[in-house]
Amino acid sequence: MAKPRKGLAARRMAMGYSQESFAELLGVTPGTVGRWEQGRSKPEVWLQPRLRKALTLSVQELVDLLNPQAESTAADTADTDRLERALANPSRVDLVTVAELRQRIALLGLRYDGERSAGLLAEAGQALGQTRLLREHASEYRVKRDLLAAEAEASTLMGQFVWDASQRRDHGTAKKHFTTAADAARKISDPVLEAVALLRTSYVELYGTENAAEGLVLTERAADVARGHSDVLTGLAELHAAEARAMAGERAACERSLERAQDHFGRISADEPVAEMFSETQHDRLAGSCYLRLNDAPRAQSTLERVAYQAPSRSKSRSIVLANLSLAHIQQRELDLAAAALHSAIDCVETTWGGGGLKVIFGAAGELRPWRKEPVVDQVYDRLFTMMAAS
Repeated sequence: MAKPRKGLAARRMAMGYSQESFAELLGVTPGTVGRWEQGRSKPEVWLQPRLRKALTLSVQELVDLLNPQAESTAADTADTDRLERALANPSRVDLVTVAELRQRIALLGLRYDGERSAGLLAEAGQALGQTRLLREHASEYRVKRDLLAAEAEASTLMGQFVWDASQRRDHGTAKKHFTTAADAARKISDPVLEAVALLRTSYVELYGTENAAEGLVLTERAADVARGHSDVLTGLAELHAAEARAMAGERAACERSLERAQDHFGRISADEPVAEMFSETQHDRLAGSCYLRLNDAPRAQSTLERVAYQAPSRSKSRSIVLANLSLAHIQQRELDLAAAALHSAIDCVETTWGGGGLKVIFGAAGELRPWRKEPVVDQVYDRLFTMMAAS
């Protein structure tokens, strides 16, 4: 059975890297980083010097992180036993047990970008159920408070996983989970967790129901809640507000939001509470999407190309970038380039089955319909049919 390398994940987060940004730095996929941290694979020997440099580790420290000692297994067993004892006697749950539960929830979140959400749903549902059981019976105030934080985190993940696994169709269930998360965060006056839940809800409106007005309201609320507490979240809220404004055709307002997002990203400090949510490519990814919606295909293409091939990554976010790049080429009637980008997007989505990537890929395929008889387009259609038949 694979043994998670919790120390490796903790060190990466302590250095301020998200799983995605760390993968980009090393030239691997986020899924590869996830497999290292889950203990399912080990970094190649030639990569280990770069890993040491990125994490500022000595040779022995890296060896220790990659090869957890036997006593760690005993500690993991003790953690599992502690949680099982708490579930059997929930009124006796303590802060140590809650911390272990929150760590499990955090590790689930790290796996999102590189794995199929359908495969993560059961674990997330179990964590959420355990959290609620313990919260209902906990008697100590501090324990209840931490369990509400865990419930906010687990509910946000459930909404995220449900929506992605449904290929961004089950808006209602996703929003119920996000509402639960925001309510739990407000009960403990945690603006960071509340802003995360509001931001996730805005994604459903922007990219699911495609309600730009409601999406903008939610991104602005998220920015207001996060402001002064997290530059990452405030910047992300501004990025998605920019997309809402692009959907409404408001180019000047969109570009002002993009500038504000960049300003917040430039102010990220060492004590940023959600540093793992930030990636250096996020601004260009969203800016490219904005210019695509504003029918500025050349600007969208040049922006998206800056991030599309930075790493050989088969991640959910990269599949969306490549599909959007295909749309930019389609708008310019560049069929060969559009098909090539779409094939690369399909490569990504075949691994992760990300709902966002699938939606944009099929949207691009729909735009190619006037050229259906062209061989290069016909090959894309054949591949999509094969992919859906095998799913």
